[in-house]
Amino acid sequence: MSNKDDKLTRSEAGKKGGEAAAKSHDKDYYEKIGKKGGEATADSHGDDFYEKIGEKGGEQRNK
Repeated sequence: MSNKDDKLTRSEAGKKGGEAAAKSHDKDYYEKIGKKGGEATADSHGDDFYEKIGEKGGEQRNK
């Protein structure tokens, strides 16, 4: 633990929670929530959003 009061950092807590979730849920669970998230994004952003990010994905990105 990184904090001086023996508390977890956000990063450590997130990792711990993610590991616990992975143990208690199977592949189908993650596919279902991924699909729900994708549908929600599509409903709220529309076609233009996907066109723009698709174009960005095809461009070379320099860091």
